[in-house]
Amino acid sequence: MDDAKLKWIYLALLSLIWGSSFILIDQAMKGLSFVQVGALRITVTAFFLFSVGLNTIKLIKKSQWKWIFWTAMAGSLFPVFLFALAQEQLDSAVASMLNSLTPLNTLVFGMLLFGVTVSKKQILGVLIGLVGALVLIIAGANFHESQNYWYSVFIVMATIGYGLNVNMIKKYLNDVNALAIVTGNFIIIIIPALVILISTGFFNQILANEEMQEALSYVVISSFFGTAIAKVIYSRLVQISSPVFASSVTYTMPIVAIFWGVFAGEKLSVYQILGGIIILFGVYLVNKKSRK
Repeated sequence: MDDAKLKWIYLALLSLIWGSSFILIDQAMKGLSFVQVGALRITVTAFFLFSVGLNTIKLIKKSQWKWIFWTAMAGSLFPVFLFALAQEQLDSAVASMLNSLTPLNTLVFGMLLFGVTVSKKQILGVLIGLVGALVLIIAGANFHESQNYWYSVFIVMATIGYGLNVNMIKKYLNDVNALAIVTGNFIIIIIPALVILISTGFFNQILANEEMQEALSYVVISSFFGTAIAKVIYSRLVQISSPVFASSVTYTMPIVAIFWGVFAGEKLSVYQILGGIIILFGVYLVNKKSRK
């Protein structure tokens, strides 16, 4: 199958997998701390990847390892903790809508740091997306007074990391095997994740705590599909398309996430939904140029 068709299949798969990951994190947070969720996602994913991807490491050149390191930091290590921390206070559907800022940050940092050219329409899209994010945050703060919507900042920080990650892969690792990139990422971050996990006392508590065991099952599902498999697909999608096209997976992720959120009993106000639509319209304008 040619790349033009394959990229749409990859986009659909990522939308389904990542759109479902928010509710899985939300469920895991009922039995684990955000630090444990973040460290476990990295640890479990690493073991999945090492079982199938260690033989691809030889495909990474010595000069490329510095970019493997930086993509590991920006795209894997910090975001998993930032999202888990944010979802201590925010519903999964809201987190998914804020995650739609990823294509906007992909464009902004591509322009500022990686020499990506932009149009006036794309700049307008960035501004509209930011307005949508503000509407979403302010509306949520009024609708859910018990939740701290300042935690939205952590998701914004994570989307900046994703934007940097996708630009680095496209510019510096475009000729590297996708599985090798992701496996290399987790070779770098597995040790700090294990140290953090051990320091939380997780291994001393898990055998006697049924709530933690149930939460762990959600982390395992999220790690296998939402991190291990999805990251390989995403790295390949970046290589066969463009950074902005790849990050536009956030078009459809919120639809899947909102479905699961409503199914789980989460509530959204009309203004929150409006804020999400405004963000997606901004993403549409940003992505329009790359479709031509």
